[in-house]
Amino acid sequence: MPKMKTHRGSAKRFKKTGSGKLKRSHAYTSHLFANKSTKVKRKLRKSAVVSSGDYKRIREQLTNMK
Repeated sequence: MPKMKTHRGSAKRFKKTGSGKLKRSHAYTSHLFANKSTKVKRKLRKSAVVSSGDYKRIREQLTNMK
């Protein structure tokens, strides 16, 4: 059987933390900033942790990622 490969699209979007959680970046950060408040733009800059509902599905795509 062939090797399991890492899903490359997911590997570019998620990073593992030291404790094994998955970090992700926020959506809505590429344009239309005139409509967003300064507070919203500041919060979108920071990374977030993948929710528990999505974690299992994403973890399977990243089987070989360190």
